[in-house]
Amino acid sequence: MPPPPIAPDGPGQAPYAYPSHPAYPTYPSGAGYGYPQQPGYAGSGPTYPTYGGGPGYGWAPMAPQPMNGMGTASLVVGIVSAAVFCIWPLAIVLGILAVVFGLVARQRARRGQATNAGQALAGIICGAVGIVLAVTLGVLLIVLGEEGSLNTDEGSYSSVLSQPR
Repeated sequence: MPPPPIAPDGPGQAPYAYPSHPAYPTYPSGAGYGYPQQPGYAGSGPTYPTYGGGPGYGWAPMAPQPMNGMGTASLVVGIVSAAVFCIWPLAIVLGILAVVFGLVARQRARRGQATNAGQALAGIICGAVGIVLAVTLGVLLIVLGEEGSLNTDEGSYSSVLSQPR
């Protein structure tokens, strides 16, 4: 029976030195292959290092994925709000949604649950621009609609054209 493996004495030595096989004295018997047996687990096969501290196979726990959906939604809705400000009631609603989504996403980014704080800020800005443009257009349409109406008798085109010269 061959002697047991020799444990390393210090740095610079091979991790485990195995004696040669008796039938083939010039060849080492598997020195450096696999992992050595751990005490207390004889005959159970090789054991592998784990992250959990016990024998067997193990993986490190996965890190949670960032929740970037609200920041992305804020940016998309904010851009749509600024782009369709001509439909001013819809643009106001979309702008408000973009600002709310952006604020929620910024809170998540501060807590470390999301990684797109810049996208959320851009969504807040685009939503605010959409709200301002839509409100301005809505006010202009309402004010000009009442004051600049050409449907009165003295200001209509038909009354101007029908007057004798």
